[in-house]
Amino acid sequence: MDVTLHLAQDPAADALLGRSPLAALTGMLLDQQIPMEWAFKGPRTIADRLGTEDLDAHEIAAMDPEAFAALLADKPAVHRYPGSMAKRVQQLCQYLVEHYDGDAEAVWRDAGSGPELLRRLQELPGFGKQKAQIFLALLGKRLGVTPEGWREAAGAYGEPDSFRSVADITGPESLAKVRAHKQEMKAAAKAAKAARKN
Repeated sequence: MDVTLHLAQDPAADALLGRSPLAALTGMLLDQQIPMEWAFKGPRTIADRLGTEDLDAHEIAAMDPEAFAALLADKPAVHRYPGSMAKRVQQLCQYLVEHYDGDAEAVWRDAGSGPELLRRLQELPGFGKQKAQIFLALLGKRLGVTPEGWREAAGAYGEPDSFRSVADITGPESLAKVRAHKQEMKAAAKAAKAARKN
């Protein structure tokens, strides 16, 4: 895996995401309740603070939880909720160590079909169906991981030429389109909620 991603909009952070399966999974895990670029810059920040070039699932899984939480909370914090997200990142790494010998890429390397890959992603701690589908779309659209039926398994996120999620971002222009789509979705959800109240 060695591609150029444009999720953090930061060359060093994006380079790590493009070559490190664990960094890509960690960025996706962090991508909630904060701006996307902040989330996907997180893996690079964590690696820098650990003094390493890449993330290592064995190392993170074995760290003292308080020390790891402090590492994420250090200014500037890796996430708005550094304590709970540190716990989630460690749970993800512990799961990868237990089920895949710490090799994040093994989650998708030999997946025989889109539905199987979606199931494997949903089994990861912190990955619900939507997050798993978005990551599956990212694997298919940007990282060349295309088992049979991947687009269908990714649902709407797998649609070609769409601007729904991080899977569709190739630079600043597409980032703006994805942002606009997300704002439309939020507005529609808000309107539907208001309509239900009346």
